Amino acid sequence: MARSNSLLFGFLFKSFTFFLLASPSLSDLNGNINWWCNQTPYPEPCKHFMGHLEPNHKAEFKKMAVQIALDRALLAHNHAKELGPKCQNELEKAAWTDCLTLYESTIIELNRTLNPTSKGCTEFDEQTWLSTALTNLETCKAGFVELGVSKFISPLMSNNVSKLISNGLAMHNNTITPTTQYEEGFPTWVSKHDRKLLQSSTIAANLVVAQDGSGNYKTITEALNAASKRIGSRRFVIHVKSGVYAEYLVISKDLKNIMLVGDGMGSTIITGSRSNGGGFTTFNSATVGVTGDGFIAQGITFCNTAGPQNHQAVALRVGSDLSAFYQCGFAGYQDTLYALSQRQFYRECNIYGTVDFIFGNAASIFQNCNIIVRKPQPSQKNTVTAQGRTDPNQNTGIVIQNSKITASSDLEPVVGSYPSYLGRPWKQYSRTVVMESFLDKLINPAGWLAWDGNFALNTLYYGEYKNSGPGSSTTERVEWGGFKVITNVSEASQFSVANFIGGQSWLPATNVLFTAGI
Repeated sequence: MARSNSLLFGFLFKSFTFFLLASPSLSDLNGNINWWCNQTPYPEPCKHFMGHLEPNHKAEFKKMAVQIALDRALLAHNHAKELGPKCQNELEKAAWTDCLTLYESTIIELNRTLNPTSKGCTEFDEQTWLSTALTNLETCKAGFVELGVSKFISPLMSNNVSKLISNGLAMHNNTITPTTQYEEGFPTWVSKHDRKLLQSSTIAANLVVAQDGSGNYKTITEALNAASKRIGSRRFVIHVKSGVYAEYLVISKDLKNIMLVGDGMGSTIITGSRSNGGGFTTFNSATVGVTGDGFIAQGITFCNTAGPQNHQAVALRVGSDLSAFYQCGFAGYQDTLYALSQRQFYRECNIYGTVDFIFGNAASIFQNCNIIVRKPQPSQKNTVTAQGRTDPNQNTGIVIQNSKITASSDLEPVVGSYPSYLGRPWKQYSRTVVMESFLDKLINPAGWLAWDGNFALNTLYYGEYKNSGPGSSTTERVEWGGFKVITNVSEASQFSVANFIGGQSWLPATNVLFTAGI
């Protein structure tokens, strides 16, 4: 379905600009703002846009920094819209279209950081939303590079917005996890309606999709269009009966709390074939893209059938905060599952791919999953993960816990010809932890693969904790500054569901099983 701009426009009307954006003279800079700006990773843009301000404490400065980032993002978004007629070909237009969507999302994330709509908003929430805002801009930039039209990118990115967001991130304490009270076994922010729904033995569907005409609609697109007209944002359940649905779906920001329930990952399949080789950005190659918060999927397989020869080809892209996937399948080759941003949880899922097939910059945990490595193109090396953290203050990373990493039936006979690794550093501060999992013989003794020479080897964080299986030995692992074998349970616990994604405050509401700790 088409993306809706209604939420963005609502924020635009609400947003107000109370800071002057002109550069102050050096004589206007007072020691107070200089001191605060010097605590940030990018002090010069801070002084340039905030030199006339006098914050009295950290919280006030932090809010001012985020407001400045929002003001500049609004200007940048308006500028980006003006560039549309200047696109000279379809590739430039494809990347530009993604950027408009991503800038809109950044504006929303900055706005809700400043003006949270839910009670009990924590620093952990704010850190997540700022991390997402920054990830969106990096994703915008990547699209132009992927399609070979990077010369068009300069007008979109020469605006200091990324640096200003990084300054806001630096002012947050990303070690704080949310605390919440419970009522009837659920967090208090879960409505009574949702509690009744999730406590029932069977989940009653609001709509049914069936290709044979036995439901309300024959396509998922029609059901989502109907859901977009509902009043309020209570949990809305769509039962998708068995069948292969060749549809491209976008579950947008204003479609919150959608739940897709299939008849099992082998029965309900959503499939597409867009790819980078076919002229799409990685972002827009997704068969299904989800940004509406609180999304849940159960018993469905998401596919991209473009094949390994077409390079990046996403089955599912997720930018939905507090989203959960239970007993779902994700099938593709390169870049199968794009865990783009926000907080995500996967339980008892099957994930198939070859190169970087679990990637992105979300705070994502994969628990009790089967990760199945396929046979790649000749001369390719398999990498399970490619985590994309670009800022050390982003509270993001990929955690694989109590899962199995094995070879598919087509790779198994030739496993010695195709080296397979746990991951490689896509971005400077890439962070991935594999713990309490079974690693089969396909995993190369080095464990991890460099991206490009020495890039990120000392700034990444790659950890392994209490894994088992023939590929789990760490005696020949890489000797990088950022890699470590975790031996301390308290360090490993930082990457548990409870601590890394604050799961105890929101996962009970999804009715998805989870293990909170180590």
